[in-house]
Amino acid sequence: MNEAALLDNSLILGAILFGIGMVGMIARRNMIVMFLCAEMMLQGVSVSLVAWGRYHNDFGGQMLVIFILTVAACEAGLALALFVVLFQRSGSLDITYWQELREDNQPAYVDRDVPEAEDAAKVTWPHLAPAGIEPPKNPEKELHRSRV
Repeated sequence: MNEAALLDNSLILGAILFGIGMVGMIARRNMIVMFLCAEMMLQGVSVSLVAWGRYHNDFGGQMLVIFILTVAACEAGLALALFVVLFQRSGSLDITYWQELREDNQPAYVDRDVPEAEDAAKVTWPHLAPAGIEPPKNPEKELHRSRV
């Protein structure tokens, strides 16, 4: 494979990674997904820099990728701290809960209303029975199964 074709393929791959990351960053509101999309965008840029460095027989692209990896590691630590703070404050990782951190003289920007916290309290999640204890059987489900 010649160098021009390798450069083209690498740049296309980098552009696809960056595009998927950008679409995910814009479309999603979960902080973890947004963080992963930012990482995907950084990796798309890294692939492109390595491809250009190889094409020009220069290590400049690879050196920049090392700096990008360093920034990504710092970003991961900062993002983890933000996840913990947001989840402790609101019990959710939805980015709209950060609206309360704006300055006092700024109006609230509401893209969509923040879901009510009371709705989350009403949801009952299934749970496993303790070890060695058979879970209670639901007679309605057993009756339905026997008819089918």
